[in-house]
This record gives sequence, structure tokens and C-alpha cells, in this order.
Amino acid sequence: MRLPRRAALGLLPLLLLLPPAPEAAKKPTPCHRCRGLVDKFNQGMVDTAKKNFGGGNTAWEEKTLSKYESSEIRLLEILEGLCESSDFECNQMLEAQEEHLEAWWLQLKSEYPDLFEWFCVKTLKVCCSPGTYGPDCLACQGGSQRPCSGNGHCSGDGSRQGDGSCRCHMGYQGPLCTDCMDGYFSSLRNETHSICTACDESCKTCSGLTNRDCGECEVGWVLDEGACVDVDECAAEPPPCSAAQFCKNANGSYTCEGEGPGNCKECISGYAREHGQCADVDECSLAEKTCVRKNENCYNTPGSYVCVCPDGFEETEDACVPPAEAEATEGESPTQLPSREDL
Repeated sequence: MRLPRRAALGLLPLLLLLPPAPEAAKKPTPCHRCRGLVDKFNQGMVDTAKKNFGGGNTAWEEKTLSKYESSEIRLLEILEGLCESSDFECNQMLEAQEEHLEAWWLQLKSEYPDLFEWFCVKTLKVCCSPGTYGPDCLACQGGSQRPCSGNGHCSGDGSRQGDGSCRCHMGYQGPLCTDCMDGYFSSLRNETHSICTACDESCKTCSGLTNRDCGECEVGWVLDEGACVDVDECAAEPPPCSAAQFCKNANGSYTCEGEGPGNCKECISGYAREHGQCADVDECSLAEKTCVRKNENCYNTPGSYVCVCPDGFEETEDACVPPAEAEATEGESPTQLPSREDL
């Protein structure tokens, strides 16, 4: 019995098999689209399992459920929920491949219970089984059971793409990802497994976990009495940082900190050490008077101070003179010398 057709979206039976156009290189591959459709179908089977049952009549439910379980009604319910109305690509694919899904559901499900393997791998031939790759679904490097020795990813794994080469996980290298990179050591290796474990941070190469198992020290570390220990670059002569910077040692390295009162080695004139930082000295509040001329005001500034006369006062060498005194001083006539006639 034929199922009713979905809304016409254009019959493109070969759409799934065509390679993507150059401008659509970023779109999902045919295998990815097929896998997505199968995942939604499997979820639909879960969502419709024992649907509308649970009334209490167990014998009736079991008899009726067995019919519903493989019925066309259930298939239609699954198909109706596969694609959102706005998902154009999903609907196109479903329109093109609905007959295959119907055939699997009604006739082949018992013989081929894995829908992905039957639909995407064997029927449409857009995917490969896990552990295989490329147009002919060849075994990945290291074999299809444990590609790349379980320590990497096989290029094209599960698809009709890639070259089967291994992209190793962190710490592993080699064609089959069985060798350890620098900074790692082989903690287990036999005919089937290879496990690489990280060295201590002080080791470039090592044979164990501690800084005494280093074969070679990492940059910033030096061998001392059989162990790799940190080099204190800040104690070097000449110092690695400029005079205006503060050197801060770190494991295997150092940093030159920027300006700031908490990073000073010594304070400049006008500042004094206070609570571990260089703080401004308020010269105007010192016990010994800083501005010594009469009537003079003292104003503190960062790292220094200024001495100024109040508004309206005139400056003299040893005092700030009020306006009246300044005028009186200016109004006094100089002593007149006697003339020749008076002599």
C-alpha cells in the first residue's frame, strides 16, 4: 500500500547523491544530512512508542500495541514529525527518499535493524560504517575497530570523504598515534594499546612523572642535583627588566610588570614606603615647617609641594606682605642728599 504524498516540494531523487556546489562548500555533506534524517527518525520511534496506551487493560493493550508498533499509521506519525516546515533541505530529502523509508519500515526492519547502516551506507551510499572512509569505505589507519590506535581521529571516518590518515590527540604522534610527543612519556604500551602521560612541567622529555625523571629540562629550568629546577631570571645580572619595571619570577619564565606603586624597588624623592607601596609624602604636614616666609601658604603636590602667597599679598624675599604694608613701603620717599649750596 502506497503512503499519501507529502506537500509537493519538487521531486529531486538524486539530490542527496549530488556533490555540493562550490559556493555551498560550507553546507552539510550528504552523509551529514542523511545521518541527521536517521537521527530524527529514530527519535520519532522513541516518541511514538506506546503512544496513547496505559489505560489499564494490559491484554488488550499488548494485542493492539503489537499492531500499532509496525503499522503505517505509526510510520506516518514519525514522518510528519521529521522536518520543520521551514527546513527546506530536510523536506526535500524526505520527499526524495520517502519510498526507501517506507520499504525499510514495512519490509526490511527486522532483517536490517540499523537504519543508518541500511539507509545511509548500503542503500544511498553517502556514508561509511564507523572506522572506514572514502568512496570505497576502506579501513582507517590502525583498523576499523580502533582507528588511529584509539589516540586520534581518522580523516573521513564514517563518510565517503577523507584519506584515512590520523590526526592524533594531544600527546601522541606517528602514523598510528602510538608514539609520545615531547613533554609526554609512555606509561603503557603493548600490542593493542599505547598510553602517553604528561611529564612534569619542568621536563622537555622524561621517563616518569616527577622533575627527577626528566631526560632534558624545559626552557626556563636547569638541572640541579638530578632534578630540573626553576631558573630565577629576576636574580640575573643585568636584570631582564628595565629600571622602570618590576621583575616577577614564574615557573619556567618571568614577567616585567608595568608601573604601579606596589611594584617599586625603591621610592623616588617625594614618596615613602607605606604598607608595601610608595605613597606621596605630604610635605605641608611635616613637623618641620616647609614654607618658611611669613604669611606663606604650603600646597602639597604629587611627589613635591609649592609655597605661594595668599591672594592679594605681595612677595618679598623673606615674607608675603599685605597690600597696605606694600603700598606704605612703596610711598616712602628716599632720604634727600644735601645740595652744594647747603654745604
